[in-house]
Amino acid sequence: MSALARWVSPLVICVLAWQCGDPLAPPPLAEDPIALEVTAMRAAPVASAAKTDPLWVQVRPGVTAALDLAEQALAAGRRWTALERLAAARVDLVAAQYVADRPAEARKDVSGFEAEWARMGAELGASEDAPTAKAFDRVYPAAARALAEASSFQVKVIYDAGLEYGRATDADSGLFYVGAAQAQQQFAAFARTVLQSSTPVLSVRSLVAETNALETTLLALYRPPVSIDRHSEFIGASLALKEARELDAAGLRYGALQRYLLAVLRTALLRPAPALSESAAIRARLLAAAPTLSDYSIDHTIAIMFLERALTELDRPEATAASVGIALAVADEVLPKYFAALEAAPAMVSPRTPRVTVTLVRWPFT
Repeated sequence: MSALARWVSPLVICVLAWQCGDPLAPPPLAEDPIALEVTAMRAAPVASAAKTDPLWVQVRPGVTAALDLAEQALAAGRRWTALERLAAARVDLVAAQYVADRPAEARKDVSGFEAEWARMGAELGASEDAPTAKAFDRVYPAAARALAEASSFQVKVIYDAGLEYGRATDADSGLFYVGAAQAQQQFAAFARTVLQSSTPVLSVRSLVAETNALETTLLALYRPPVSIDRHSEFIGASLALKEARELDAAGLRYGALQRYLLAVLRTALLRPAPALSESAAIRARLLAAAPTLSDYSIDHTIAIMFLERALTELDRPEATAASVGIALAVADEVLPKYFAALEAAPAMVSPRTPRVTVTLVRWPFT
């Protein structure tokens, strides 16, 4: 496939889908809430270019790069990849801006930080219970709902962690957590605007069996030397798995599915990378899955988000082992496990009850 075809075909598909009445078809870029939000967020680094706050200076290049990737994804017709990039960019942008805009008394010592932390708790509703699934019934499509559920759940988690982190380090570090919690709340609100019309319901069940099985796989991979050389990647996979379990336990099934698939992807990447020569065959396999995911009777946007990510990696001007590895992991692991998660839950294997046999032997001469 030519480079031109790779970039144009998604746009053609989107136009045809819009003309045929696909409920998931994106609006024109000029009206797309995601595109408009990217533009609005781009204005923040420009307006704050003169700021010299060290934290802001540190995160600005990463925010700009994430927004660049979101724009590129939109241009390629990969809307859900753009939404994912937008969510990532918002956390650092909002958190850094929040810290930079705090008054000096909130940043100079722990007592000032604690007062600001308490004030923001009321604003964020941090004392309230975690959101329920019903709160997201009108968030469409499944990809937006998944990210919104995960973001909403993280608000209290990040906010609470910020207090201890600020006490253990410094005020600015704790305030960054508070700003990150605010960013998660803002993104969850924005996700409600992504699509105004309802989409076919995706039935998502509990993933207890799947997360248990993935943990077994992850632990089996945790052996030297890879457990030492790639320790941070194991942490990333374990974190995604932990989030999936917490969301599942809270009944936030869409968010749990997205985080579970992310954990599947990160776990698969811990295996040896494929050869660069495999990229064409992997692309063909991914494109072969597209018609199934384009079934308008089911909202497959969570899977499409991962498919878009894989194709984006293969579209890099110069493929790397890492980019081809991501694409292969989506084809080999993520998509099959997505479809398996839509089927009936597998039979739960009861954990074996630990048994200890103690034999008492009396020495005859005592």
